[in-house]
Amino acid sequence: MLTSRTFVKRTRAGAVVKVVREHYLRDDIACGAAACRLCPPAPPGTGAGSAPGLEARPSGPASSLCPGPHFLLPDTNLLLHQIDILEDPVIKNVIVLQTVLQEVRNRSAPVYKRIRDVIQNKEKHFYSFTNEHHRETYIEQNRGETANDRNDRAIRVAVKWYNEHLKKIEDEEKIQVIFLTNDRINKEKALEEGITAYTCEEYIKSLTANPELVDRLACVSDEGKEIEGGKIIFPEHIPLSKLQQGIKSGIYLQGTYRANRENYLEATVWVHGDAEENKEIIVQGLKHLNRAIHEDVVAVELLAKDEWVAPSSVVLQDDGQNEENIENEEEKENILKTSVSKDMLRPTGRVVGIIKRNWRPYCGMLSKSQIKEARRHLFTPADRRIPRIRIETRQADTLEGQRIIVAIDGWPRNSRYPNGHFVKNLGSAGDKETETEVLLLEHDVPHQAFSQAVLSFLPKMPWSITEEDMKHREDLRHLTVCSVDPPGCTDIDDALHCREIGNGNLEVGVHIADVSHFIRPGNALDEESVKRGTTVYLCEKRIDMVPELLSSNLCSLRSNVDRLAFSCIWEMNHKAEILKTRFTKSVINSKASLTYAEAQMRIDSASMNDDITTSLRGLNKLAKILKKKRIDKGALTLASPEVRFHMDSETHDPIDLQTKELKETNSMVEEFMLLANISVAQKIYDEFPEFALLRKHPAPPPSNYDILVKAAKSKNLEIKTDSAKALAESLDKAESPTFPYLNTLLRILTTRCMMQAVYFCSGMDNDFHHYGLASPIYTHFTSPIRRYADIIVHRLLAVAIGADSTYPELTDKHKLAEMCKNLNYRHKMAQYAQRASVAFHTQLFFKTKGVVNEDAYILFVRKNAVVVLIPKYGLEGTVFFEEKDKPTPKLEYNSEVPSLTVEDTTLHMFDKVKVNIMLDDSNIQHQKMRIVLVEPKILGNDTHASLSAEASSKEEPEKKKKKLRK
Repeated sequence: MLTSRTFVKRTRAGAVVKVVREHYLRDDIACGAAACRLCPPAPPGTGAGSAPGLEARPSGPASSLCPGPHFLLPDTNLLLHQIDILEDPVIKNVIVLQTVLQEVRNRSAPVYKRIRDVIQNKEKHFYSFTNEHHRETYIEQNRGETANDRNDRAIRVAVKWYNEHLKKIEDEEKIQVIFLTNDRINKEKALEEGITAYTCEEYIKSLTANPELVDRLACVSDEGKEIEGGKIIFPEHIPLSKLQQGIKSGIYLQGTYRANRENYLEATVWVHGDAEENKEIIVQGLKHLNRAIHEDVVAVELLAKDEWVAPSSVVLQDDGQNEENIENEEEKENILKTSVSKDMLRPTGRVVGIIKRNWRPYCGMLSKSQIKEARRHLFTPADRRIPRIRIETRQADTLEGQRIIVAIDGWPRNSRYPNGHFVKNLGSAGDKETETEVLLLEHDVPHQAFSQAVLSFLPKMPWSITEEDMKHREDLRHLTVCSVDPPGCTDIDDALHCREIGNGNLEVGVHIADVSHFIRPGNALDEESVKRGTTVYLCEKRIDMVPELLSSNLCSLRSNVDRLAFSCIWEMNHKAEILKTRFTKSVINSKASLTYAEAQMRIDSASMNDDITTSLRGLNKLAKILKKKRIDKGALTLASPEVRFHMDSETHDPIDLQTKELKETNSMVEEFMLLANISVAQKIYDEFPEFALLRKHPAPPPSNYDILVKAAKSKNLEIKTDSAKALAESLDKAESPTFPYLNTLLRILTTRCMMQAVYFCSGMDNDFHHYGLASPIYTHFTSPIRRYADIIVHRLLAVAIGADSTYPELTDKHKLAEMCKNLNYRHKMAQYAQRASVAFHTQLFFKTKGVVNEDAYILFVRKNAVVVLIPKYGLEGTVFFEEKDKPTPKLEYNSEVPSLTVEDTTLHMFDKVKVNIMLDDSNIQHQKMRIVLVEPKILGNDTHASLSAEASSKEEPEKKKKKLRK
């Protein structure tokens, strides 16, 4: 049956147009109940996807409200707010209407994804019913009826139809459909129409065998309903419609709210748009922060200039136990108001409303209430930028000392903290598995097992190269190709070869795994890979971007097996000048998988002269010339101490910690990877000037170098920063015969002055330069097993050489720019997760060591502390001179030198000192390395002895300390 739907929509130009669409109604849509013989069987892949639909005998939990067999049918708001309940394994046999799914999709992409995943889960028996296309459940919108009211009515019509329909099933025990809604008016209307309806809370509390589910109920009172008798603390949020008008007229500014990790009473709002002034707005004080949470999109109102403040240098952690003591907060706010010079003042504002909440589930620990038998407790998130959250739970005794996940439900005006609900217990704090899970969740690293839908797109085993695969491919299996990687590497992306050709020149090839052959655009495997963006390497775990069959087998360029590759082949003379470049899809057979040490040994060995060794020597010789050319152009050679843990084979605990030693072969491989990336970047840009995916490294603003220039000057050295070449040359000259490590320290410090390198789309930007590599153009082509950007670059290159066909998204610069944004975010989070993993394993290592005495160098000087680097462990930490409950020593800070005088001892940047290192686990959630200065000895500073006794008496390990990347 054909009907039509009419609706109005606004065009980009602002005009309102009427749209009429054909709408098909059918009577062959199945109800999904396994016991139903009236409906035609659902064809595979419809309704609930591959899930089996509703059970013939619903096996859900026993309910005291409805003891008979029943299915549940939730409305939109219930699904949006109570998704944690619906995901629980206890809840089964739920009908999800098309009306509800469409509304959820429009209102929350994350919840929509979660409900789709639940529908796909065969064990849950959720069924997606297409009520908008069913002849008996489709309804027209009445005149004067809002879209919302029409949808509510459509849901009630579907519940009624189900109950009538299921009565016709010949079974001694009738199945009932229960309507779940938290909307009071909708519930009243349902009851008037004879529908059995309950709120989510009523139904969950009736499941007497599952009292733990009550903890997972979202507290939906939110902004509207305040806690009984609570005093109003915060100003009201302005409604969204008024905020949008205010932003348009310039009264308010829209931006992203970034909470301050060090000070819970201060935040920064990064204003959206291109305006140069008021890009960053400071917000200070509880009332001005007005219930905004880190990463929310907010509207701020600028304060008058005489109310502007300077960023505070005070460290304030929210550790008060009395949650409603607002006077105490006001006292703390006064600490922030120190007198500062006018040029320190920054634009300051207050949050007037929330445009978009960006809440996520938070990991942390329960701070159990002191009141006996209390159900209300505070939860302290692991991320210090998130406020504490009030939750209700009956399991406080069980959850104490555990890492748990909590979701925020809302933040009433009269509550010091937001309300939330318990979601999941992750395990004991300090346990290695638990802490790794926390680390991945907190850094938003997708790490769930690959779904069946994703795995279904993998090649069937046993796999072999077919004639079809050989089309558009060169057979290079005869070449002496080999790979050089770190020990234990199984995801081998790249292999190399070098041989002399007839005319006396050299042929050099970089062969990269042809991942884009296996991952085709737009399928589930491709979508999962782009979502992950990158492989994440933790200390003893790898979170793959692509399934293991590809990463460690079919795509990995292992030795003595045929593998598909994408090859970049140059003809060079012996001066490493490129005479010809060509790109081709190929088949290779690597003759050896070597480690850096093995390759180095072959190059250095006088007795080895086989083809592989000859190839390596040729590559190494050319790499040295290429490196010299690059450095002459102004490429930077920077340093960052990287550490490697040696694990106990049984306990997997770190038993040794060493900084990595780089060999000549590391540099050899790097040179050819850089050359391939530059060659490919130029090719794809020439072919696709508007939509090449490139990588740039912006030059740092001159002020970034101030600290480096001052530090070098204090050691009578001059660092020039007017260009990358000047910087590279002055770093090479900055040597001290009496202090050989000084040059490494200067290079480490230079790394800290740099900007982040980012992916971008060539059609959306005009600055392509890569500052660190001194290259006018650059991209990533050489690691497609572990970086999604490289897969896109492979696809572009394949189209450029006619080896593959294009597809619409590949030539859409707006979609590419959006993808680059996600890839930049994923790479940044992967880096932070890797650092956190190194920090956690460092803490595990020091846990059993007691107090360790080591040499260190001062990297930075602060007003009340110094940051030191301990080269032996690649460990960085802060030595504080102000201690709680201890007399503060006399401190004098000189920002010009920079130096810090503590009592009568002056400490400069790069000074060599002796420190004691120990684990401070007094705060189980935020455990840290405690570093105390031993030499030079500061009068009255004998704290290290007492500290070491305290630190070595504790037990639980923890994570969370910023440290250099592994």
